[in-house]
Amino acid sequence: MGYNARRAALSIIELFLERLAPYGLKPVDFSVMSTIQHNPGVTSRQLCTTLNLLPPNLVGLIQSLESRGLIERKPHPHDGRAVGLHATPKGQALMVQAEQTASDLEIEKTAKLTPTQRKTLLALLQKIYL
Repeated sequence: MGYNARRAALSIIELFLERLAPYGLKPVDFSVMSTIQHNPGVTSRQLCTTLNLLPPNLVGLIQSLESRGLIERKPHPHDGRAVGLHATPKGQALMVQAEQTASDLEIEKTAKLTPTQRKTLLALLQKIYL
């Protein structure tokens, strides 16, 4: 199973890297930005837990995305010690395009599957890692 999952992932990641390069996003950047985009106010701690990242690795990534004007930090509404991360309008616009590109790629790479099979595959994969 691991072998087949890895082969499928490799066939997708190569094109993912190529197609997301114009946005300046690597897979981890995309994952962080997508999580922030869909969960405004998420904290760094929550990002680490959700994406299985080590805090020291996330610090530089957050700084990079912030310096590019894609995200901003705002005080957390319920925890005075925490800071929430939010996509800026520039970051939101970038992610709309990047997520569409990623979605198009996934549909292209799963063209041999029916829509129902594609949905089932996604659900089964999520059962493994969620």
